[in-house]
Amino acid sequence: MKVANLQSKYQILAEINMIPFIDVALVLLIIFMVMTPFLVKSQIKINIPRSRTGESVPDQNKTVDVQIQSNGNIMMDGKRVPVESLEKTLAARVHDRVNQTVMIEADKDVAFEHVVLVMSTAKKIGVAKLGVCVMADKVQPANRTRRPNSAPSR
Repeated sequence: MKVANLQSKYQILAEINMIPFIDVALVLLIIFMVMTPFLVKSQIKINIPRSRTGESVPDQNKTVDVQIQSNGNIMMDGKRVPVESLEKTLAARVHDRVNQTVMIEADKDVAFEHVVLVMSTAKKIGVAKLGVCVMADKVQPANRTRRPNSAPSR
């Protein structure tokens, strides 16, 4: 008789216990809430170039243009800047490091390491606004005029 009594005492529980799931979800939520500000601060801030139909181009007096040619030459104001003096030259051109934008215009064939070099130099001197633009050939719109049809073959 005790055997029957034991079976009724220990029955299989067929319900899902949600308490551990909720505990894990809340712990993950707290971890993400604490870590998000640190992740956002460590990112490089970049101003993406806008299209001509969107916002107007920023004032040229506030923008410092750095051109990188396909052979790796770095140009500012139409003059070649040696890599050794890039930091000094860029620091002399940037007067307001918070509001002034450094726009990097790279040739489409330039090695990415040259762009990263200019970006890291700008970050090193404290530039807050950085833009990157790849210079490509302008694509002409397709000529939509119809060609005269040739005579149909019989």
